[in-house]
Amino acid sequence: MNKDIWLIGSGGMAIDYVKVLQALELEFSIIGRGAQSAKVCQEATGCEVVSGGLVGYLATTPVVPTHAIVAVGVEKLHETTLQLLEYGVQNILVEKPAGLNKQEIEAVYRKAKEKNARVFVAYNRRFYASVLKAQEIMAEDGGVTSFNFEFTEWAHEIEKLDKATGVKENWFLSNSTHVVDLAFYLGGKPKDISTFTAGGLYWHPTASIFAGAGVSESGALFCYQANWESAGRWSVEILTKKHRLILRPMEKLQIQKKGSVAVEFAACDYKLDEKFKPGLFLQTKYFIDNDEFGLCDIEYHADMMVKYNEITSYK
Repeated sequence: MNKDIWLIGSGGMAIDYVKVLQALELEFSIIGRGAQSAKVCQEATGCEVVSGGLVGYLATTPVVPTHAIVAVGVEKLHETTLQLLEYGVQNILVEKPAGLNKQEIEAVYRKAKEKNARVFVAYNRRFYASVLKAQEIMAEDGGVTSFNFEFTEWAHEIEKLDKATGVKENWFLSNSTHVVDLAFYLGGKPKDISTFTAGGLYWHPTASIFAGAGVSESGALFCYQANWESAGRWSVEILTKKHRLILRPMEKLQIQKKGSVAVEFAACDYKLDEKFKPGLFLQTKYFIDNDEFGLCDIEYHADMMVKYNEITSYK
C-alpha cells in the first residue's frame, strides 16, 4: 500500500496502534514528545521514535503524510489535530474524544471543513466483534425498537488518577462517551431527549448522578442512567422484536430470546479482539483503506456535543 502514515504519540495507546500497523505490514513514522515515553515505545515495539514533539518535526520535514493517527494525551488532542490540519494532512484519526470540551471539538470540525479534510474520532468499541455480531442480529430482526445504557464510573478509582487539568473535570466526555457513543451508534442519534442530573464530585463538580430518556432518529425509545457515587458498570442493551442484545461487558455479546428468561453468550469470532486492543485492528484498517464504515466522523461528533452537554450539564 503506497501510503505515508504518521503516528503522533508514543505512550501506551500509541504502542497499541503500532502493533496493528505492524500486523498490516505498513510503513509508518512515530513522532513522540518526551524522551522517556519514546524509549519505552521503542523497547516495546522495536520501532524508532522521533522525540521532541510534533511542532519540531513539522519544521524539519517537507513531507505531508497521507494519513495521521493522533494518540497523544487527551489534553493535547485538539491542539495536535489542528496542527496537522494546518500542515495539510487530509486524513486524520484522532483518539477520543478529540478535545476537552464542546468548543475544542467544534474548532476541530470547523478547521477540517475549511481544509476539506477527513477527520474521524477513534471510538474503537464500534468495531468490537460483539458489536458487529449485534448489528447482524439487529438487521435480521428488522432493527432496534428500544435501547438502554449505563455509564457508571468508579469514582473511588478515578479520583486517584493523575491527569492534566480539565481531563477529570470533563470525565464524561473523556471516558464515559465510550459507552454513550456506542449506544447511539447502534440505536440511533437522539432526536428528542429529557435529561436529569444530581450531585457532584470535587473533581467533577457538574454532576455525579445522571438519568434521562428520549427517542432516536430511528424511532427507537431509549433510557439511561449512571451513578458515580454508587455501584455499577458500563453496559448497553439493544432490544429488537425478537431479542435482547446485552453488551455487558461490552467486549462480549449475550442474547436473550423473546419468550425466554435464559441469557446465553453469542458465538462470535473474537480472535482480533484477543490479539490486539479490542476494536483497534478493524478501526485502523478501515481508516487506512479510506473506508468510512463504522468510523465516527468529526461532524457527527461535534453535533453530538449539544446532547452530551445536556446529559452532563456541561457548559
